[in-house]
Amino acid sequence: MQRKSHILRLKRNGMAMIMAISVIVIVATILSLALSLTTLTNKSSVDLYVYEQANLLARSAGEYAKLKIGTDNSDVNRCGYAGETFTQDYYNVIISVNYIYDTSTSMCGTASLAQTDPFGVARIDVTVEVNNPAITSEPIRIFKRKLVEL
Repeated sequence: MQRKSHILRLKRNGMAMIMAISVIVIVATILSLALSLTTLTNKSSVDLYVYEQANLLARSAGEYAKLKIGTDNSDVNRCGYAGETFTQDYYNVIISVNYIYDTSTSMCGTASLAQTDPFGVARIDVTVEVNNPAITSEPIRIFKRKLVEL
């Protein structure tokens, strides 16, 4: 005589399949949210890093301009270093120097400033730009201005 088991008599509902699909949907949603937050955090940290590097480069370019002005020995018009433009990796650095004596302002090379009064100020404008969409999500521009007594 053969025994019949109770397994064949149980009715199975589709509830287990619905629960498995809902768990898979919830896990996939959580993983996609985590992936998008990781990408956003990565991009913002790269932008912050590039911004801080541009800020430090602007400071060092200002100090470089002060060094160039200090080593200039032209006593004829006291307007020797006019600035320069250079590229460091993906940073564009623009240095411009204006010399101010008494009440007259002049760009270097446009006017003779031969005076007997040695007092003067050099205004150094430093601009650092990063405009590369492969590196930053939006353009970065740092502007620094320094005054150096002559």
